[in-house]
Amino acid sequence: MRSPRLAALELRRFGRGRLPRAALASLLLLPLLYGALYLWSFWDPYGRLDRIPVALVNDDKGANVAGKKLAAGADIVKGLRDSDTFEWHEVTTAEAREGVEDGTYYLSLTMPADFSERIASSSGDSPETGALQVRTNDANNYIVGQISRTVFGEVRTAASTKASRSFLDRIFVSFSDIHGQTVKAAKGADTLTGGIGKAEQGSKDLADGLKDAKAGSGKLVRGLKKLDTGAGDLADGSRQVAAGTQTLADRVNGVSDRLGPFLKDNEKTIGDAAQLVADSAGTVRRNLGTLVKAAPVAAKGAHTASDTLNGVYRARCETAVLPDAACADLKKARKAAADVATVADDVNTLIADQNGDLDRLDQHLATLQKQAQALADRAPRLSEDLDDAVRKVDKLNAGAAQVAAGARKLHTGLSTARTGATTLHTGVGDLKTGADDLSGGMFKLADGSGKLAGGLHDGAGQIPDYDRQDRDARTEVMSDPVQLASRDLHKAPNYGTGFAPYFIPLSLWVGAMVAYMLIPPLNRRALAAGAPAWRIALAGWLPVAALGVLQTVALMSVLHWAIGLEMVRAAGTVSFLFLVTACFAAIVQWLNARFGAAGRILVLAFLMLQLTSAGGTYPVQTSPGFFNAIHPFMPMSYVVEALRRLITGGGLGPVWQACAVLAAFTAGALALTAVSARRGQVWTLDRLHPELSL
Repeated sequence: MRSPRLAALELRRFGRGRLPRAALASLLLLPLLYGALYLWSFWDPYGRLDRIPVALVNDDKGANVAGKKLAAGADIVKGLRDSDTFEWHEVTTAEAREGVEDGTYYLSLTMPADFSERIASSSGDSPETGALQVRTNDANNYIVGQISRTVFGEVRTAASTKASRSFLDRIFVSFSDIHGQTVKAAKGADTLTGGIGKAEQGSKDLADGLKDAKAGSGKLVRGLKKLDTGAGDLADGSRQVAAGTQTLADRVNGVSDRLGPFLKDNEKTIGDAAQLVADSAGTVRRNLGTLVKAAPVAAKGAHTASDTLNGVYRARCETAVLPDAACADLKKARKAAADVATVADDVNTLIADQNGDLDRLDQHLATLQKQAQALADRAPRLSEDLDDAVRKVDKLNAGAAQVAAGARKLHTGLSTARTGATTLHTGVGDLKTGADDLSGGMFKLADGSGKLAGGLHDGAGQIPDYDRQDRDARTEVMSDPVQLASRDLHKAPNYGTGFAPYFIPLSLWVGAMVAYMLIPPLNRRALAAGAPAWRIALAGWLPVAALGVLQTVALMSVLHWAIGLEMVRAAGTVSFLFLVTACFAAIVQWLNARFGAAGRILVLAFLMLQLTSAGGTYPVQTSPGFFNAIHPFMPMSYVVEALRRLITGGGLGPVWQACAVLAAFTAGALALTAVSARRGQVWTLDRLHPELSL
């Protein structure tokens, strides 16, 4: 009997009753339940993180930065609230600690009180890092803790980037400020260069001026020498004047002591006498004109009288016989008349020859009259005037003494000034020497300031000056200088799609394993009939392989249309899985055919070895060395790699390699099963009485 017919007969047994049909249905659905339930439960756990309760504690008190309020903790809380990451519960620190401990919350995130202050310290003298405090409890769930570390790592990176952006923005602003200040400094250096040039010229002028000043100071010394000599003479003269005024004061005071009482007692008499003098002077002045007219007449009359008396005297006394008794008197009268005539002649002559003197006499009389009248007017106050004169003389004496003292001080001061002028002359000479040195130094300074201005202009050109747009762009780059240019060539849309290459072959292996629990690996009728071993092997393999195809169709249909598994190469995936289930059926058949009841245990053991070395979850390189060693020899290793390329995309090289490996495993397993079938046609005591029966 041919192998397909034997396989059909084997499957036909499941249609003879309800229980066999139920068993067949279970065989078809078991991989579906196994694979679909696994993938469904793990389909998109990251998409449901918003259902995980997490405690959120914001103890941040904020900080002030450049006059602005910084509330980094509140910003992070708002960002977390707006995100779909975790189910956030804002609680106190104590509530968060208790909740994580008793399992109310899977973990907690705390912004400490000094969080903003530490972030703001980046622009101060003592920068500190801000720490987000995460509390987990692996006793609640280990995987959640691992997920939280990834999520909070992104939160920390975002917070650090924001803080860095603020810090770097201030740095770029400082660059602009430095550039501006350097430009100002360069302009100032230009101005300084011009000023130093003027100062250099000024230093030359100063040196020339000091030369003239030195000559002038020499003249000053000589002039002060003369002044000092003159001041000495002035001091001597003023001392003599002071001595004279002192003598005058002493005499005036003595006269005042003697004359004062007399004046006080005779003020009226003196006034009357002065008034008489004034009146007499006035009378004389009024009669001067009459005197001029009467003088010639008087002279003539005097001569006439003198001649008459002479005639009388001669007649009575000289020629008379008897002299007259009155001759003596006549002689006196004659002599008096002669004298009067002489005087009259003199007066007449005087008046005739001295008419100008009479004018001066009139002026003197006027002065005398005026002064006499003034004296008459002042006579009642002569004693007071005397006292006033005494006071003035005393004051003059005191002033003369002060002048003498001042002259002495002046002489002393001029002597000091003379010494100082000499010192000044010497200092001006030294200053001129220094000015010459200054002029040379200013020349060097002018040259250096020119170089400074040039250097500052060059430096200003090298210091960047960023506008707002440039600062934002550069701050963005430097706050996050290395970005992950993540470009997933063949991205799995969710967690379930990524794990499908691992769970699908697992479910097909389980399907083959359970199938050979119901279907014998070797057809007993063919064994009893002595059929060829290869035909017996095929007869035991074909029904399970056929069931595997049906299992694959059912599983992939549910995964695609019910759960949502999208495959880049759907037809290739299903076709490849047909080969996979055929290979797994051949391997499970051989283990059961060769080892009997123990083979079922070996099937489970072989499954465990494949699962742990296939790299379906973590890369196999992260596993211990043993699993790395057996990885190339496990068929599931190639199945997982090929399914990844078929489901999510990529090169088909691993697929063709897997097909070749699976074909080799299938052929090898069938060959070994044929050998086992050949041995199974020989009955032994072990077959009649097996040591283990399942």
